[in-house]
Amino acid sequence: MTPPAVLAIGLDPAFADFSDMPQLTPALVRAYVEAEIASVRQSGFDVDLHLVAPGEAAESEIEAALRARDYACVVIGAGLREPVDQLSLFEKLLNLVHRLAPQARIAFNSAPNDTADAIERWVALPGGDF
Repeated sequence: MTPPAVLAIGLDPAFADFSDMPQLTPALVRAYVEAEIASVRQSGFDVDLHLVAPGEAAESEIEAALRARDYACVVIGAGLREPVDQLSLFEKLLNLVHRLAPQARIAFNSAPNDTADAIERWVALPGGDF
């Protein structure tokens, strides 16, 4: 059976404000996100990760991804939802998902390490209960 396809969208850490968390760096956060996505893949999901820069390019990138394949779930990361300065981009991306992937479940993680939990709240693996 084909594993469920998941689109994970996050803010590229190069554009994140870490002033409240000086122990974090863009490279460290990127490595952490990529490790978590690798773990989600190992658990059985087919994940496409898109870390976007703020602005219109993000919309184009996500639109292309949504048109390229059908996703069972789209996870939108906390870095796009929580900072007030990203609210407009978050709304644009959420509306893109709503318009171009109406069949996809929408999930939200609160940190990179609970991405699998966010997906599993809405999508069962083949052979699993749901």
